[in-house]
Amino acid sequence: MASLKLGMVGSGFMGKAHAMALHTAPVVFPLSAAVRCDLLADHSAASAQAGARRLGFSRSTGDWRELVADPAIDIVSVCAPNDLHYPIARAALLAGKHVFCEKPLALDVGESRELARLARSKGRVTLVGFNYVRNPVIGMAAELIARGELGAIHHVRATHVEDYLADPARSGGWRTRRATAGLGALGDLCHVLSLTQRLAGGIAEVCADMQTVIAQRPGADGSAQAVENEDQAHALVRFSSGAIGTIECSRIAWGRKNGLTIELSGSEGSLYFDQERQNELWLYRRPRGGGGGEGFQRVLLGPDQPDYAAFCPAPGHGLGFNDLKVIEVRDLVEAIAGGVPAWPDFAAAAAIDEVLAAMERSWRQGGWEVVPRGLEVEQGKAQEPEQ
Repeated sequence: MASLKLGMVGSGFMGKAHAMALHTAPVVFPLSAAVRCDLLADHSAASAQAGARRLGFSRSTGDWRELVADPAIDIVSVCAPNDLHYPIARAALLAGKHVFCEKPLALDVGESRELARLARSKGRVTLVGFNYVRNPVIGMAAELIARGELGAIHHVRATHVEDYLADPARSGGWRTRRATAGLGALGDLCHVLSLTQRLAGGIAEVCADMQTVIAQRPGADGSAQAVENEDQAHALVRFSSGAIGTIECSRIAWGRKNGLTIELSGSEGSLYFDQERQNELWLYRRPRGGGGGEGFQRVLLGPDQPDYAAFCPAPGHGLGFNDLKVIEVRDLVEAIAGGVPAWPDFAAAAAIDEVLAAMERSWRQGGWEVVPRGLEVEQGKAQEPEQ
């Protein structure tokens, strides 16, 4: 069996999620290659050393550049703050590494395009951490749509609403500064767009509105700091397929913890998914004959859905957030071992960033904006831009 050495940058929440998945994946799935958690980098040598001990890495460094340049490293996992994703991913690709990067790919759509082109030219496997698309429920929904059970998709309704900054007395920290976070609530829509990308295809046009409701928040020193990005946004969207829809996001929606939802309505039926109830899909099929079909049917996740049985042989027991990361790691390893693309790769992430950039342009200019072509990405196949 081939052996791959992985270096990870960052040991916070997402670093922990990656480490758990890396250690768990070979227990759950029969991988085609072994992955060794070799080198961990963090903002200081002491933090890196502590993180390496805690997360099961063999070595540590206080400089991510040292990790990227290390010839022993095959894969770079990027779990650093948002503003470091682009420089680390770019350096890793230039060094010939495969790259597993958390979202967002970059803070600027031009940088995202550059990374997608660079990954293609280097022939490296890339994967971006849109882990919600790995949910077997979403796989089941995709299969239903592919089989035509919903017919032609007419309408898509999607949300990502949370309350983590609903309290005006809470500091936004790096999340409310453009230089470190980029977009605000709108940036979180990338997870919604990863779902629409898989289930409904590319978005062709958008008309968006954005708003910063809480203009100032307390800084680390207690002084008032200006909020530089949006608290909430929504958009009308037109899909390349002809479907239309609405998408909305908020980080100030009291009571919503991870209100990531998507509903698709077609000529033959509808389906609905809510991430806060991630082990069930609500399905409605058009009634045939003399009645019935009075409401949606709840379909519980079970071993008949892709990947679930690898975790549990019985239905209804459920998977969690970190289990989706395990599936993500499996797909990354199999893509590298098999020499095939992973999905969503850097091209798919750039497609999502193009939609977000078009939404911001729409808000600034007050009208519909066309999303550049080429960023209509099929699952597992990034298509070249049409000039």
